[in-house]
Amino acid sequence: MIPKNKRKKQAKFLRTFRKIHRFTGAALFIFFFIVSISGLLLGWKKNSNGLLLAETQKGTTTNFSEWLPLDVLYEKAYAVMQDSVVSENPIGLDRVDIRKDIGVVKFIFEDYYGLQLDGGTGRLLEFGKRKADIVENIHDGSILDWYFKTSGGPIKLTYTTVMSLALFVFTITGFWLWYGPKRMRNAA
Repeated sequence: MIPKNKRKKQAKFLRTFRKIHRFTGAALFIFFFIVSISGLLLGWKKNSNGLLLAETQKGTTTNFSEWLPLDVLYEKAYAVMQDSVVSENPIGLDRVDIRKDIGVVKFIFEDYYGLQLDGGTGRLLEFGKRKADIVENIHDGSILDWYFKTSGGPIKLTYTTVMSLALFVFTITGFWLWYGPKRMRNAA
């Protein structure tokens, strides 16, 4: 049997954890909602039938010696961007993803545009907005750095730190809200 004084202490400890758990949940509800929905979408992106993530196309050859030079492929990609996207400012190239095993070069531009070219012919295989990248940037908070044009990702770092610490607090307090009453009952 637990002494009454010790039982009161344990009950007070559990009430404190319940308050922390409830306050954290209420304060960050909207952020947890955003993280959960965007995380679900990211988990399903490859199985979205092209809705979130464009299917990777296949090129005509996987032999690099038969491919067009990268600068020629880039010029073709940039020409597609100029013809397809109306923008006051030129849209810069973010990265290039070479898929040698299927003969495709993916050009990922700023403002969430992407296109796929056949490495051998330079033919356009796919073009569009990269919705999965938008969802990913919503998920990790970096969309706010993009929107406010901050360098170094300070909003993303703050957001991920707060959300990570909140998840840690939820894990600890949630465990004790489950385990604490069991412990008190077993000791009684």
